[in-house]
Amino acid sequence: MPAFLEERFPLGIAFGATGGPQWRTEVVALASGAEARNARWAGSRRRYDAGTGVRSLADLQAVAAFFERMHGRLYGFRFRDPFDNTSAASGDTVTPLDCLLATADGAASSFALTKTYGSGDFIRKRPIAKPVDGSVRVALDGVELAAGTDFTCDPATGTVALAAGPPASGVQVTAGFRFDVPVRFDTDRLELGLTHVEAGRVPTIPLVEVDPDAEA
Repeated sequence: MPAFLEERFPLGIAFGATGGPQWRTEVVALASGAEARNARWAGSRRRYDAGTGVRSLADLQAVAAFFERMHGRLYGFRFRDPFDNTSAASGDTVTPLDCLLATADGAASSFALTKTYGSGDFIRKRPIAKPVDGSVRVALDGVELAAGTDFTCDPATGTVALAAGPPASGVQVTAGFRFDVPVRFDTDRLELGLTHVEAGRVPTIPLVEVDPDAEA
């Protein structure tokens, strides 16, 4: 059985979760009083606590059932980040011009989805491996392509394949999409109780982002 299952954590609970991106930075205090800082990770890694999304006994039961299905930490799954799940700016509609995937070299006909953060020298391209099926829109030099006819996108990898083959060198390949984050439970034990619902207590349900390409 694969280490990643293309199943989504219950959406209603996910939208009440807390968490976000984490970086690992080494900070060394120098004798002069200055600091030397070094990034230990090439990219960020997201952590969440889905317990804050639990509102009812039905939510507790849904989480417990999903936890059993994932065998605790064993299998990865999809999670909808309540704060960052689309290529568009907050509140905007996804468009095929949201993110630059690549400038064509005349040879490649497949392109990986990425989301762009920032601009100029501080741009950050985040790989998107779990797009929402049917949400991807693609354009070549601003002209939108027809999904299923002009291109396909594998929802399990985030790879866009152009049906007509490689576009001419210099053509800008852009895309817009909605997406999930690949995660796993970061515990093999859930501490649940009816008092979580009755007394308003919040269970801790830790999730951590995984790299689906590295899953064995």
